[in-house]
Amino acid sequence: MMLPMASLQTGLFDRLMRRLHLLGGDGADLPTLRRRIERTAPIVLPWTGVRVTPVEAGGPPGEWVTPKQAGADGVLLYLHGGAWAIGSPRSHRALVANLARAAGIRALSLAYRLAPEYPYPAALDDCVDAYDWLLASGIEPGRIVVAGDSAGGNLALALMLRLRDSGSPLPGAAVLLSPVTDLGLSGVSHANRKALDPVFGGADLRTFITAYAGGHDPREPYLSPLLADLHGLPPLLIHVGDHEILLDDAVRLGEHARAAGVEERTVVWPGMMHVFQTFAPWLPEARRANREIAAFIRSRVGVPG
Repeated sequence: MMLPMASLQTGLFDRLMRRLHLLGGDGADLPTLRRRIERTAPIVLPWTGVRVTPVEAGGPPGEWVTPKQAGADGVLLYLHGGAWAIGSPRSHRALVANLARAAGIRALSLAYRLAPEYPYPAALDDCVDAYDWLLASGIEPGRIVVAGDSAGGNLALALMLRLRDSGSPLPGAAVLLSPVTDLGLSGVSHANRKALDPVFGGADLRTFITAYAGGHDPREPYLSPLLADLHGLPPLLIHVGDHEILLDDAVRLGEHARAAGVEERTVVWPGMMHVFQTFAPWLPEARRANREIAAFIRSRVGVPG
């Protein structure tokens, strides 16, 4: 599904993202990139009325993000992006808080281990441990929605595949924001969207992939979910911007899921950058996207509108 053209505000954020170099492209080393994304996080303030509480989620740390009107028995399990090597619950707190508040649900934002210090499957193991911890705490699997952006979307897919393959109960649904689904980077958008993409356009994604894969074949299904058998997965809501090198990763995933009998909705946002939903205070497209995401979450966990 393609939507109307982008707003004028989008151009301003395009220029801002090109100057920030959050994923590199300016020669910055990994420690610098990690500090950079944490310093940049406060420019997007979360909604008021949201409580943030540190937690040990079955081993990996994380934080509960709880809106005042949140229900008690549904959970949004959020896996942050950052090319598996940077980012944290803090860097994504505003996005998670806004989604949780709009959906009327509490969120567990996970601080999974980062590459290259902890290559695959460390991050995926942390996601499985956190999910199992939610189940052990009494949360029904059908009232869990797994969400993630970029590398976090990749982990969300890998988590569901591993749960399915091990016979564990699956979550009720998943929200995937610009997910990385093909570590072979075979999509044509990696070439024809490179100049348009203000976030990934100047970054070396292959370096991050090599660090995360840690010697494993990047075509393994848990690394490249696009190459996996997707049968049996819960309903998927997939959002991606038309100006992203990851456009084909998202669109082809939706097609592959639909062919496998999975209920899915893929929305392509014209002119939008990577994870534009973060900028809801300024971008009307982000506000519309987040309302759709919130409605999808509510419909899956039974939270009234």
